[in-house]
Amino acid sequence: MEASAGHFGDDVRSDCRVVLRHGTGTTTVRSKVEVMYGDAIRTQVDAARQAFGAGDVDLELDDAGALPFVLASRLEAAFRALGLRSNGDVRGERAFPLPEPSARDRRRRSRLYLPGDSPKFMVNAGLHGPDAVILDLEDSVHPDHKAAARLLVRNALRDLDFGAAERMVRINQGDLGVEDTVAVVPEGVDLLLIPKVETPDDVVQIADTIDAVQQKMGLDRPLWLMPILESALGIENAFEIARASERVVALTIGLEDYTADLGVVKTPTGEESLFARQRLVNAAKAAHVQAIDSVYGDVGDTEGLVAWCAKSRAMGFTGMGCVHPRQIDVIHRGFAPSEAELEKARKIVEAFEAAESAGKGVVSLGSKMIDPPVVKRALALVREAES
Repeated sequence: MEASAGHFGDDVRSDCRVVLRHGTGTTTVRSKVEVMYGDAIRTQVDAARQAFGAGDVDLELDDAGALPFVLASRLEAAFRALGLRSNGDVRGERAFPLPEPSARDRRRRSRLYLPGDSPKFMVNAGLHGPDAVILDLEDSVHPDHKAAARLLVRNALRDLDFGAAERMVRINQGDLGVEDTVAVVPEGVDLLLIPKVETPDDVVQIADTIDAVQQKMGLDRPLWLMPILESALGIENAFEIARASERVVALTIGLEDYTADLGVVKTPTGEESLFARQRLVNAAKAAHVQAIDSVYGDVGDTEGLVAWCAKSRAMGFTGMGCVHPRQIDVIHRGFAPSEAELEKARKIVEAFEAAESAGKGVVSLGSKMIDPPVVKRALALVREAES
């Protein structure tokens, strides 16, 4: 019997491939960083062998600069695929202190998707400055690699520093999603994205799983949920989904699957999904959670992204997804108030404060009367700009 995990090849970086066979216990290591780290790699392999009771297993490892958390993930995945189980957690202490918990209403302008089975995209993701990173276990991972990717994401949450970014994981649907949740909750993940949500029960299943894991392990760290609505039924149930659990802090939409469900073509301008996006925003606002837009898939079309951001913000969305780091700054600018908006808002706030100081119940700016909702919106805009 043979088992393997990981990737190796000319275009692979920061990863490794482990191949196991029942045999006599030989170890063969071929590493691109042999001179500097060969001994450390062999020490880690020997420790994993001992933990999994694999003294009679022949092991081949081809390394393309994998960090220790990647080596640990690939070794564990391969041993498990061979039917072996460890006698304990062999990962050691966390490489970085657990970040402070994520606030319920924190800014979520940009969230950068990172394939959950590709460590090269994870290692420096925080340096790009997104509001959040998403370690994706769903669409970006081949069905045959789900178990291995789950271990890689679990270990990345433990051993990678993502800077100020909120640490999100997009789990799978159904039973796979439950397994994903059980694996990542102990590592202090901040938020789980639940894909293809159609009913409140889809949210409750994951919320109950979180509760069970946290109770079993004595954890009370906040862990938020963001359902992804990707079908006509999901959009119709948006408000109920948003209120399915107190852990829900945002709703978002997946336009590729949504347009496929409608049987229409997804276009760069998005007219075919306008109703769904408006419905989602309205449901989110009614439930007092954030409305987060989908991704803009054409990485090379910056002008199109700028236009999409402007329409999205005008519609009431507060952020969107990113499929490439180059989109982050564009999105941050797109969801920030313009100078003209900010100047007008400041004048309204000044007029409001002057009216309050004078004991007046009516706010006016020049010859125009300013209604309370306008003042409220201006105050929020100024606070947003200051933050």
